[in-house]
Amino acid sequence: MNSQQQQTNQNVARTVRRTLVALLLMVGFTLALIPLYDVFCEVTGLNGKTADTAQVVGGQSVDTSRRIEVQFVTRTSPGLPWQLEAEKKTIWVHPGEVTQARFTFSNTGTERNSGRAVPSISPSEGARHFRKMECFCFQEQWLEAGEQSEMPLVFQVDPDLPQGVNKLTLAYTLYPQGQVIGGAL
Repeated sequence: MNSQQQQTNQNVARTVRRTLVALLLMVGFTLALIPLYDVFCEVTGLNGKTADTAQVVGGQSVDTSRRIEVQFVTRTSPGLPWQLEAEKKTIWVHPGEVTQARFTFSNTGTERNSGRAVPSISPSEGARHFRKMECFCFQEQWLEAGEQSEMPLVFQVDPDLPQGVNKLTLAYTLYPQGQVIGGAL
């Protein structure tokens, strides 16, 4: 083998090694994007993600000069024979006041199964200002076939909600347990 062919083989081997390293780095970066995206959304409130644990409410005063419309939208993903309904589709709240809404879960299927409600808020800038103290979305829910259960949502809209935001839409999507996406629990 002459020296020129040997040099070419070494160059090809180096290119293959570099390509494999680049591929491994890209795969690692892709896997890291999911948790990084969740942290980014939690910090910024982007994409309407809300906290997945109860939040402590400080001694804030109620702003009676403003009223915020809170609309509830519910849906169930395919594969879960449940229905979720808000007792009231829309309520009005003053920023700073603690409010309770009630939701009814119904298992219309023929066997016991579980699901989890994943919340999202729009506009996304409202997610930072929506505090849940008690929510069925914090844990997996189990219902027997034909069972119905009423569960509360206790929340507060932060008085620091931007003045231009007068309506928040809280959407809950029910997923069969094990099919929750994006770690948004």
